[in-house]
Amino acid sequence: MPLRAKITNPEMRNQRSYASSSGPAIDSLPGDPENDVVFGSKYGVRTIQLNRPDKLNSLNGSMARKIIPRLQEWSKSGLANVVVIKGAGRAFCAGGDVAVLAQDCAKGVEGQQQSKDYFALEYKLDHLIATYNKPYVAFIDGITMGGGVGLSVHAPFRIATERTVFAMPETTIGFFPDVGASFFLPRMDGALGLYLALTSERLKGPEVFFSGIATHYIHSSSLPDLEARLAELRFKDYSEPGDNYEIINNTIEEFTTGLPHDQPLQMDKNIRKIIDYAFQHAHDTPTKILSALEQTLQQNVDDYVKEWAKKTISTIRERSPISVAVSLQQYRKGAEWDIAQTFQQEYQIASKFMEHPDFVTGVTARLISKQKGRPDWKPNQLEDVTKEEVQEFFSGNDSELKLLNTEEGEQYMDYPHAWLGLPREQSVLESIRNNDATTRDNAVAFWLEQTQHKMGTKEKVLDILDRKTRTDEDGNLELIGA
Repeated sequence: MPLRAKITNPEMRNQRSYASSSGPAIDSLPGDPENDVVFGSKYGVRTIQLNRPDKLNSLNGSMARKIIPRLQEWSKSGLANVVVIKGAGRAFCAGGDVAVLAQDCAKGVEGQQQSKDYFALEYKLDHLIATYNKPYVAFIDGITMGGGVGLSVHAPFRIATERTVFAMPETTIGFFPDVGASFFLPRMDGALGLYLALTSERLKGPEVFFSGIATHYIHSSSLPDLEARLAELRFKDYSEPGDNYEIINNTIEEFTTGLPHDQPLQMDKNIRKIIDYAFQHAHDTPTKILSALEQTLQQNVDDYVKEWAKKTISTIRERSPISVAVSLQQYRKGAEWDIAQTFQQEYQIASKFMEHPDFVTGVTARLISKQKGRPDWKPNQLEDVTKEEVQEFFSGNDSELKLLNTEEGEQYMDYPHAWLGLPREQSVLESIRNNDATTRDNAVAFWLEQTQHKMGTKEKVLDILDRKTRTDEDGNLELIGA
């Protein structure tokens, strides 16, 4: 039977309160709605259903306060084998409830502190998920953006469907890609993560799977049956944790029914080449990225690539200049942060943005008044942003975020279950350097064996080879630019 938090004092319904950044997580408060999160239990599965479908399941403090203690409870339970998180309606979670946060910030220092406390609570939850001690499965079925990404992308199992729409749209509203984006975006293939961060571009369906954001792809109609099957799994008391993850992985694979023929499997390879050149090799400053994209317009490339480059330049120009500049610096620094440092540093950056006018300006323009045209950003153009202004977002903060899981061994530098998804680009290239894969056919065969013939492996390996290698006269692979 679904479990709902009880409200014992109706007079407190309209109050809003969050956890202090340095204090412990707060359980549900009397003023929290009763059913914005619904919990379930069936055999070994524990479910979390985000239940604000009219708000696209946007995450707020009430929801986070309910989820945190439930996860902590299940982590200690011998009866809870698997945690599944999902959303009601057409979204998994469209992000945080930023309209409320912007309205608070507009009230002054006290309101800004309320918003900072919300981010402290959200980041504690995201870090708890990232270091959770039990299998955690995210059904990212439908719209998955911003705060919804934080609830899912750090999970070992992330299931996309034909309905999945992924984006990190923060630069659109005068903010930065948070919820652990500092960790996962730099670890994506090539410069795709930076491109998504600066442009807020959306990925859909199988693109989410091939990019590595999802570990699996199944049809949305199979999710209820998969959840029921996960509930039936039994794990031996003496089994190693890795064995349990492999059992779950194999169970999910049973529900894969093939890739769709009416949706692109991945981004166009010619555009990906430009992304890696412009965003990876010229990413010292945002203006250098724009210059690299402008060079594309002078090259002998297909017209659709030129149109994409023009659109990308225009898109970045429309975004908050300070957001774009800070996001680039965050991306570069985040590659060196462990998972704990990620959320602690992001809390500092988020706190600075709560004091910056662009956050209120962007949220008001894009989400509240929905005005047309470019908001009045401050500073207004990328060329006006100084290094000192960017560095201020990374300076020390008086309040340090106290995380819930402080076990040193849990603060990893790379996701411990990365093997559950499709092969990473860097791993495929490394197999060529090590002569594990010497020809195209050999590379495909090698990675099919490594992934136990996981759906999508052949397509992804061939895409990487098309973009990053050439074949010599003997048929052997050579890395381009190596």
